[in-house]
Order: sequence, then C-alpha cells, then structure tokens
Amino acid sequence: MNNLLHQQEWRIIDQSSVGMHFQAVQSFGTDDTLCASVGTGNAPATARTWVHHNTVVLGIQDTKLPYLEDGRQFLNEQGYQSIVRNSGGLAVVLDQGVLNISLILPETEKGIDINRGYEVMFLLIQKMFADFNKQIEAKEIIGSYCPGSYDLSIAGKKFAGISQRRLKKGVAVQIYLCVNGSGSNRAQIIKQFYEIAKKGEQTKFSYPVIVPEVMASLSELLEVDLTIADVMLRLLNQLKLSCDLLYGGQLNEFELGLLPGYYQRIVERNDKISQI
Repeated sequence: MNNLLHQQEWRIIDQSSVGMHFQAVQSFGTDDTLCASVGTGNAPATARTWVHHNTVVLGIQDTKLPYLEDGRQFLNEQGYQSIVRNSGGLAVVLDQGVLNISLILPETEKGIDINRGYEVMFLLIQKMFADFNKQIEAKEIIGSYCPGSYDLSIAGKKFAGISQRRLKKGVAVQIYLCVNGSGSNRAQIIKQFYEIAKKGEQTKFSYPVIVPEVMASLSELLEVDLTIADVMLRLLNQLKLSCDLLYGGQLNEFELGLLPGYYQRIVERNDKISQI
C-alpha cells in the first residue's frame, strides 16, 4: 500500500482555515473537480484539507428517511445546517474540531481497487500518530454514525471514517478526523436526528442505532489537547517523507474552469431533495 502514498509530487490545497462562509457543498464540488483534473493528468496527486462549521452531511440513503424534513428541522434548531453529498454513506457531523482530508490520486492502468484506496488513508493516519504508541484499528464500530469496515478506532472508540469518490480516472479518498471536542456529543446529535427522521417506522434501508459512547475525539483518546494546526503539521510531515516534491497550491486554471459545473450539480441535487 505504501506505493500509493509515495508520489513523485504532492500538491497541498489547505482550506482548513477558510472560515464559516466556506460551505460543504463547495467542498464536494471541489473534490469532484480535483478528481477530474488529477484523473486526466492535468494536476499531480493532491491532498486537500478542509474544515466546516456546524454542518451535518447526509448520505443519499438518508434522503429516504420517512420524516427527513423533521430531522433536518431538528438539526437546524441545534445550530447545524444539513446538506446531501454526492456519494454513499450516512450522516456525519462536521464542525471546527473535525479535520477532513482528501487524497486525490490518479488511477493507473491497473486501477486502484476500493480496499487499496481505504488502506492508503489508513496507513497515512497510522504514520501520523505513530509516536503515541496507540493501536489504531480499521473495523466497523457498531453504534457509531456512518458505520463501515474502515472506521478508525482506538480501544473500540471511533474517531474517524473513510469514504471514496471516483470520477474520470481520479479517486478521492476522504476522511473525517474528530480532532478535539466530544465525540459522544456529536453522536448524540445524529442519534436524535435518526429518531426524529424515522419515528420508529419500518424502512426499506437500515439506519444505525447510535450509541454515543462508542465515539470519541483523538484528543480524548490520546489524552492530549490536539488542535487542527497540530494535525495539519503531522500530515505535512508525513507527505514530505512520501514524495520528491511537496508544495502548497490552489486550483489551477483548468480546475477553475471545471469547478462551477461540479458545484452546480451538487447545489441542484440539494435543491431537488429539499423540494421532495
């Protein structure tokens, strides 16, 4: 798996401190843009970091909840905006204590299979926090929100989840890292959302029964006060060891031309769901 982390170049696009006016729909449009650009050879492998203020990102499956609008109204009352991403998975919480990292990689002729994509992010996180000598596991944590086989946990408590997005020969491997704050408080919000949006009805899709105690932040698990900046430094140090050239950048001219179209698609998807 090491060879995916090792790239000739890594471009860093850091959007972790853009502020509250940077919306999650912009992030998902940006990752689609980067997939198309990196996948077609118009940009090198790219790591993008991003933070959003109180936002619950819903998966497509969540839009099938029988009382979705009641659930979204609850989130709004708690101070969270909600948007629907353009990929699978279920609801996750983003706030100022959650760092998102996207690794956008070009698919080679052999391609990057799903597990290989997950493993490269798992390896990166293990390396970033190796000095704490805590075992980080990748396995489904029952009772967590957006559970999956690549939930990252320490001592049975989940602090991160990984997803993937594939577009035009580009692969975006995305992770949310609960860096600080209360993991169980975040889970409590999602627990209440599902209770309100489902109201005990039988549904075609299964939704997680949230147990807030199985989720925590890295600061809680490592017993140290970690900031977003601390984790950014760890990320940069690891990527520096994994390439010949590491540099900061922004969207190039080709990408700036693509972004409005991909952004508009996500806006339209959310508008359509709001009208259901």
